[in-house]
This record gives sequence, structure tokens and C-alpha cells, in this order.
Amino acid sequence: MLRSSNPILSKQDAFTPAAPQQYNQNPYDQSPAGYGQYPGYPQAPVESLEGRMTLDDVVTKTAVTMGVLIITAALAWMFVPDALYFPALIGSGLIGFILVMVVSFRRQVSPGLVLLYAGIEGIFIGMISKVFENLYEGIVVQAVIGTFAAAAVTLAAYKFFNIRVTPKFRKVVIIATISFAVALLINFLLSLAGVNLGLVDGGTGAVSLLAVGFSLLGATLAVLNLVLDFDYIEQGVAIGAPASESWRGAFGLTVTMVWLYVEILRLLSYIRR
Repeated sequence: MLRSSNPILSKQDAFTPAAPQQYNQNPYDQSPAGYGQYPGYPQAPVESLEGRMTLDDVVTKTAVTMGVLIITAALAWMFVPDALYFPALIGSGLIGFILVMVVSFRRQVSPGLVLLYAGIEGIFIGMISKVFENLYEGIVVQAVIGTFAAAAVTLAAYKFFNIRVTPKFRKVVIIATISFAVALLINFLLSLAGVNLGLVDGGTGAVSLLAVGFSLLGATLAVLNLVLDFDYIEQGVAIGAPASESWRGAFGLTVTMVWLYVEILRLLSYIRR
């Protein structure tokens, strides 16, 4: 049994390996041993049901998911009227968060929900990008380049330096990520009541060191989550996880890339200011 390394996708049965010939396995069983064995009831190997997860599948599905997100973001940028900027930004952000939770806790990943998340999150990205672009011309292109450059460097480091994700490393990153998300949620809720903790600086004056430090922490955690995502996908391919799990890998990468983009966008705005 392979657990998801990404805290967003941290499910006990996120990956179940395709059955070796010496076992009669059921990929959807949740027996304590994690192998889905039912003595006395022969079962077909996973390969005969849906095939195995491959790296090409993950790359293709990630491209599809990111493509839907980018197209939706462009449409939102062009066609959402100014009067609806704020409602569209807040609404898409909250709905996107709910969809992340729904996809994460489903036993089987749903391609439809993954693509729906990409579409909703595309609206969020389109709105927040246009807001920042209106304040700092050219910042969106810089943030996009920075995001993909950071992802490429992280992947290269993961492969060439043979980075191994240990249980301790995974636990630290997961706890830090959850803590970061809780802090952001508290900051957002308090901001609605007019209380500013200073974790996110949305003004145009002097930038607080707390906001810069918090954004740097977010970008660092996003990069570390990319490492967990790469490890998650690599292990899934190695053990022959069901082909449908390619969508879960694509979903995890998309969520992390969106997070990294937002943090880089915010950091660049602080520098430009």
C-alpha cells in the first residue's frame, strides 16, 4: 500500500499496487494488510480491469488539467466584468478549496471533479492575476516563468541528486503545510471582520517583514510539496498502481503548482513595491 505524500491527497488507499500473479488482490479493499485478499475467492489481477499507472499517463492528464485551468483563467480575465471581480475571486477560491477536500477524501478519484476543480481554480487564477497585473504591469508573465522554472529546477534536483523522501521528511512537510493552511484560513476569516494579522499584505504601501517571511515560507513549502508529489508519482508507477490513479497524481501537481504560482506572484509584488 502506498500512501499519498501530498497532504492534500493524504489517503490511506490513494495508491494500491497492481496485483502480482502470486496474489489474488482487490485494489479497492481496505483490509488491514492492505492487499485486498479474500481467501477462497479467486480474483482477476488489476491489469485485466484497468491497467497500470504510467508516467506518460500522468504527464498527459496533468497537461489536460493545466490546460483547462489556463483556458478558464484566460476567459475569466477577458470576460468577467469589473463589478464581479471580488465575488468571482472569493467564490472561486472557496469552491476550489471545497473541491480539493472532496477529491481528496473520495475513495476513487473522479476525472470529472478534477477537471471541474481546474475550471473553478482557473477563474480564481484569472481574477487574482488581473488584479496584480493592474497594479504591477508585467508581473503575471514573471510569475508564470518563475513558477515553471521553480518546478523544473525542483524536478531536476529530485532526479539528479537522487532525493529520497523519508517518513520524517514527509511528516514535517505535511504538518508544516497544514499549519500554513490553517494560518491562512484564520487570517482570511479575521480580515473579513476587519482584523489584519499581517500575514498577507494586500496594500500598496510599505511591505511588512512578516508578510514577506510568510510568503517565502509558503513558496518553500510549495516546492517541498512538489518533491512529495514527484515521489508519490514515481512510487505509484514503480509498484503498478491502477491507471485511474494518474488523475490523482495530475490533481496533486495542479494544486501544488497553483499554490506556488500565487506565492511567487505575491513575492514579486512585494519586490516591485
